[in-house]
Amino acid sequence: MSVNYISQENTILVVDDTPSNLQVLFDVLSEQDYRVAIAKNGETALQRVQSSQPNLILLDVMMPGIDGFETCKRLKSNPDTRDIPVIFMTALSDSVDKIKGLSLGAVDYITKPIQHEEVLARIQVHLQLRNATRIMEQRTKELNEALESLNQAQIHLVQGEKMSALGHLVAGLAHEINNPVNFIHGNLSHVKEYTQDLLDFVQLYQKHYPNPVAEIQTRGEEIDLEFLQADFVKMLDSMKIGTDRIRELVISLRNFSRLDEGYSKPVDIHVGIDSTLLILQHRLKARPDFPAIRVIKNYGRLPEVECHPSQLNQVFMNILTNAIDALETSGVSNNQQPTITIRTFIGGDDAIAISIADNGVGIPQAISSQIFKPFFTTKPLGKGTGLGLSISHQIVTEKHGGKIECFSTLGQGTEFVVEIPVGYLVA
Repeated sequence: MSVNYISQENTILVVDDTPSNLQVLFDVLSEQDYRVAIAKNGETALQRVQSSQPNLILLDVMMPGIDGFETCKRLKSNPDTRDIPVIFMTALSDSVDKIKGLSLGAVDYITKPIQHEEVLARIQVHLQLRNATRIMEQRTKELNEALESLNQAQIHLVQGEKMSALGHLVAGLAHEINNPVNFIHGNLSHVKEYTQDLLDFVQLYQKHYPNPVAEIQTRGEEIDLEFLQADFVKMLDSMKIGTDRIRELVISLRNFSRLDEGYSKPVDIHVGIDSTLLILQHRLKARPDFPAIRVIKNYGRLPEVECHPSQLNQVFMNILTNAIDALETSGVSNNQQPTITIRTFIGGDDAIAISIADNGVGIPQAISSQIFKPFFTTKPLGKGTGLGLSISHQIVTEKHGGKIECFSTLGQGTEFVVEIPVGYLVA
């Protein structure tokens, strides 16, 4: 959008305590179709500048009350007037005074007695410079807005592709795992029943034929029949526990992706958090080079929230993954056990709140103030896109009308707090 800052009638504020000077400048400027406002001292000038909104100020240096230097200083300290060009008028030729005026923010000097052609030329130059500067500022603003729009479009694209790919991957994986696991799980009860029948039959045989032939007795010793009878049932019980665990994981994967739920619905936030934790379980376990990460859950009594479940689950995934990365990369203070604490509670303004905190070493203020910016990351090259938290911020603020904040203290850890209004939702 093109904007023309050059007004049809530029206003010049002339500040001088000598009436004859004011009259001369008023006549000269009016002849050139400038709109002229006048003030006889600095105090009046500071008042007139608010009402006349001049495009340029001609300011006498030597005046009663506050002089031109003090008047200029006050103009430049006010955000509403600091960009107005100030040209000093003085009969003094001392370079020290000129340097002082320029250091206070003046753009030029005119010496008295005033030469008409000179003053008009200088005024025209500085008005053109100011107009050019404001046009440049507008263009810069438009470019920044265009860049921000481009960044937002890119984030939307990345988020959409990422969520779609992740949702299809998780849903497909859950489906592929679910079928064979259900087959195994469904048949385990029959296998256990058949096995028990066979073991009972063997025991019945041993009861009535305690002294079998040598070949059977030798074979029984080779396979350790007594141990086999006791351990086989335990093995089947362990297999059932394992299939139960896999089925829970499949349910969690489905809850996490919720690919079939593009619409919003009331959900229990705790289910989404638990599903995300189960998916990340492998990263919470102890390794040879790093201890287990303890998870403390302090869940409050929360109402169901109308939301996009898969998107909020993505937020939980991003925050929890960042916490795990921080603990693994930087460790913890005072040799504590790495810990992630999750609290849920009723926040302000009819909203539910989720706090996810780690006991890592924390992050500096300079970094914490930038973590929601697109493409900002503290991870090594190739380890992060810098989009996880910016996407999370967008999901929380734009899609759910909530807010997400980061609080970090060096040496103590980092906490993310997400607040979601119960009744707010953007389709």
